[in-house]
Amino acid sequence: MWVILLLLAWAAAFLTCGRLCLAAAAAGQAPEPAPGGVRLRTLTLYEAAFLAGGPHRVTDLALVTMGRQHRLLLAHTGWATVVDPVGRDELERSVITAIGPEGQSPVPEVRTAHAAADAVRALADRLTAAGLAVPAPARTHMSAAVRQVRGACLLILVTGATAVLLARPGTDQGQVAAWFSLPLLLTGACLAIARIEIHPYTSWASPAGQELLGDLSGGLPRRRLLPSRAATGAAGDEAGLLTALAIKGRKALTDPELRSALAETLRDHRY
Repeated sequence: MWVILLLLAWAAAFLTCGRLCLAAAAAGQAPEPAPGGVRLRTLTLYEAAFLAGGPHRVTDLALVTMGRQHRLLLAHTGWATVVDPVGRDELERSVITAIGPEGQSPVPEVRTAHAAADAVRALADRLTAAGLAVPAPARTHMSAAVRQVRGACLLILVTGATAVLLARPGTDQGQVAAWFSLPLLLTGACLAIARIEIHPYTSWASPAGQELLGDLSGGLPRRRLLPSRAATGAAGDEAGLLTALAIKGRKALTDPELRSALAETLRDHRY
């Protein structure tokens, strides 16, 4: 009986790891720019934010930009309140729309609504057409493959425990467990390799986009990063803060209240 369970465990390991390898190979290939797409050599702050952290990073950048200019109030409790209802570009106007007609909304809800905005989709399409962003199908296939390998790990653990319990009297249970450790080792190693080697290419930026972000993170002159219209005219330290937020996310913020305002969950009741 335990041999049948072992074959099931191996089948799950081979199938899921094989799909993960195929998805990784597809995601790791540099996407060709779409016909008619413009090859971008510089990035706006919003483009860098998308490549580094996706739509939610773009939302955070827009919220902080508007908040620093006193056109939006970001409370430490996690609520965003519109002060100036006139956005300076499409992304800011879409943030105001995501906040809602009442002019106040929790930041997590704003992120969710803003991720589906036309302005964010247009930004993603432009970066994908330029070969800098990973196409959405590749990210979806990769995420699904990783979930299946994790499911295979769980299946192997369950079948292995069942096989040990159902082993006939006189059967070496340690030997049975050792046989099941092999497919478990295979799936675990695939997940570890995916985490180390594949993850950077299946987040948001393609290899070309990762190269641009790596140059920026490595301390190259900031002229490589052109500020968006929302950040035009900002002081040097202000531009530096927004650049750090775009590249590194909320962990780059030194203001604890601002970090609390951008937390994933609400800290208090309605502000």
